[in-house]
Amino acid sequence: MTQQPQGNPTAQPTRFRMRQKLTMMVNRYEIHGVGPDGSEVGLWAFAEQKRMAFKEQVTFFADAGKSQPVFGFKARTRMDLGATYDITDASGAPIGQFRKDFGKSLLRSTWHLTTADNRVALGQERNQGIAILRRVWTLIPVIGDIPVPFLFHFDFTLPDGQVVMSSMKKPALRDVYEVELPVVDGQQPIDWRVGAAMSVALDALQSR
Repeated sequence: MTQQPQGNPTAQPTRFRMRQKLTMMVNRYEIHGVGPDGSEVGLWAFAEQKRMAFKEQVTFFADAGKSQPVFGFKARTRMDLGATYDITDASGAPIGQFRKDFGKSLLRSTWHLTTADNRVALGQERNQGIAILRRVWTLIPVIGDIPVPFLFHFDFTLPDGQVVMSSMKKPALRDVYEVELPVVDGQQPIDWRVGAAMSVALDALQSR
């Protein structure tokens, strides 16, 4: 049964697991809650994207039946490498936004994330060496089409250096990401829906 949280229910660090499932036609993303012991406690959100379609808009649903939308993100402009994406709740009200810093991302993937309470975080690949290796891998003839074997992690930090979100890719046959939204200075963690939208964007839009 789905055990979907409502916004930020507690002042404790929030943690969830994002699973990507690839098929011939679509990419599927599942957001699962994670308990203190690391076990999954329920499906929080489900999104599906046609593989050959533009990824300027993604809608998350409460379950795989896609009967109840719960949030989503959409680009303000299409085919723009530096487009701003608005994150909205089920009613269309804004709850955050993000954009990729295309210039800085040439060597190290960089994102700007803004929450509804105006916290602005800079997200970058944690290891710059791995970031460069990933780029070199895609340029090597023959093996460039083989999935990159290097794991990459992202940290989103406030101007004072405090981390408000981290996304860590686990070694697995299918893409699995552990996402944490820690408490900063006693404030509520950022909205899990904003974190989920950003975590999917890190995977779906990373090649841009």
